[in-house]
Amino acid sequence: MMKRNLRSIFLAIVATAVVASFAFRTTGAASAEATASDVFDAVLKLTSQIPGEARTSRSLGTERQGHAVVIDSNGLALTIGYLILEAESVNLTTKDGKVVPAEILAYDHNTGFGMVRALQPLGIKPVRMGDSARAEGGVSALAVVHGGMGNAVPVNIVSRRDFSGYWEYILEDAISTSPLFPSFGGAALINQRGYLIGIGSLIIPNAGDPDSNSPGNMFVPINAIKPIMADLLDQGRSEKKPNPWIGIYTNDQQGFLIVQRLADGGPSAKAGVEVGDIIVSVGNKPVKGQMDFYRKLWATGGPGTEISLGVLKPGKGLQILPVTAGDRYRWLRMSRGN
Repeated sequence: MMKRNLRSIFLAIVATAVVASFAFRTTGAASAEATASDVFDAVLKLTSQIPGEARTSRSLGTERQGHAVVIDSNGLALTIGYLILEAESVNLTTKDGKVVPAEILAYDHNTGFGMVRALQPLGIKPVRMGDSARAEGGVSALAVVHGGMGNAVPVNIVSRRDFSGYWEYILEDAISTSPLFPSFGGAALINQRGYLIGIGSLIIPNAGDPDSNSPGNMFVPINAIKPIMADLLDQGRSEKKPNPWIGIYTNDQQGFLIVQRLADGGPSAKAGVEVGDIIVSVGNKPVKGQMDFYRKLWATGGPGTEISLGVLKPGKGLQILPVTAGDRYRWLRMSRGN
């Protein structure tokens, strides 16, 4: 307990020093810049409840907790999408402990963002969105979560590069930070002017060089939501044509793509793909690694496309399986929540 208290005190001192070095406005002078207090107040605790029959209940749990960042004066808050995916209820908690129910507005798989809106007035000044294109390697920032300055951690942006995830996901120009920040889900990445430049998504083992052992975090850059914001607010998802989805979860082992899990009732499971198979080609084009696989898969068309998937089955050799791509959004059991 003493070690934990000392660590909290140390982080608070460091965060205070970093905030002082940032261009936050300190007290009520007329300015467009945010105060440190404004920023900390705008990062709320988010909790969600997911039905047991939801597609993601086993992998992500039925009770999820993270953070959301208030971005307008009417209680609109931005978070990471997996926290609210298939949720039936969502609550936001302010710094004063006030619990406010929220409506789920949007989920976007391509970026990973989710949006909710508080159903009661929050009385919180929103954080302004910055320009994440300026968040280059070597730049300092603050990772901010619910709980105030004592829970904020100074981080360095150590790289910008495309990121691929085992759930058929590529995020272009992802922000990687160090040191590792454990409370990452929905955390706000704040630049030196007090602007929001990213939303926390994951812990990654190689925040620096892709081949290095340098644990850190991946943040979704805020610029990724700007072109689709109107679509998300209007209809809950982007109008961009969905990628073909085949319901496969892979592990990239030195360029060999091994099937780790299959979506229940998904296209690949129906086509005869099995756990342990090695994916070697898409449409007769060889694949090397996860990112190459997704890009070749997505180039085949959209939902409904028949894809020739080459898989090496242990003890059975190479098989070419016809997989009819589906639509992930239709497979998920989505709820508007509250």
